[in-house]
Formats: sequence, C-alpha cells, structure tokens
Amino acid sequence: MPGPQKRELSGYSIQVKSDTAFCSFMPPYPGDSVGATESNGIPFCTNATLGGQVFPDGFIKTAHYLKRSDYAQVTGTIDRSAYKLSSSDGGGQYDNLDVKKTTCNGFQYFVNLIEPDANVFCIRCCQRPSDCNLGISTYGCEKIIPGNYD
Repeated sequence: MPGPQKRELSGYSIQVKSDTAFCSFMPPYPGDSVGATESNGIPFCTNATLGGQVFPDGFIKTAHYLKRSDYAQVTGTIDRSAYKLSSSDGGGQYDNLDVKKTTCNGFQYFVNLIEPDANVFCIRCCQRPSDCNLGISTYGCEKIIPGNYD
C-alpha cells in the first residue's frame, strides 16, 4: 500500500501569542518522522482559532513564552508518545523556506523545531530573517532559540 503523497503546503497563518495560545508545525500523521516531513508539516495549535489543528491531548507538557519587539517565541517540552513520535527521532526544522507563504504573527519569517528524542520543541516568529537562525537545525532548539526548556 503506498504511503501518503508528498505535497508542498503553503498559505498558513499561525499565531504565537502566549504560553497557552500558540502553534507549532508537526508531521502530518502520527508516528511520521519530523525530519522527513520538513516540507509538508502542518500546524497544530493550543486551540483551532490560532491557525491549525488542536494539539493531541498531553502532547505539550510545558510552554514558556517570550516576546520582544522583533520576535515572539515559545519553548518547552513535549510528550512524544501523545503523537506516536519515535524516541530515536532526532527531529527537524520547519521554517518559512519549507512551508511557503506562511505567516507567523503576521511576520513572513519563522523557525520551528520538534525534537522527539529530547522531548523538546521551539518556535519563533520573526520580523527579520536574522532573528530566526535558519540553516542551523542540527544545533537543536536550545542553540537556535534560547529559552526555557524545563
């Protein structure tokens, strides 16, 4: 049986407003590899009015919000088992280069990582590309988006 067809997605408008009102891109299907879905991830949010589907129950464990004049971000921890993500999945990065025509808080730049092996996630909506640290996804959330991961 063939797997789902890969499609390039575009046109999302997601929000990062607080530690209880935010979105994050994730693989399109439970159990999919994060790295293999970087160009076709879909947004999940704390509630559907923010631009995506609702996170699975128990997926977000902690979330910490930080807002500056040129970016807004949420960093925190996840329970990978709530979306059947693998403990050996080192994760990957969703960003405005992969998911075209997406806005994040009205900005055209964003960087978003999910690291199932470490049970962490991060997302930053950026006014300028220099605030998003694209192209260094192998460094992980803590280097790309400094913040609270407790």
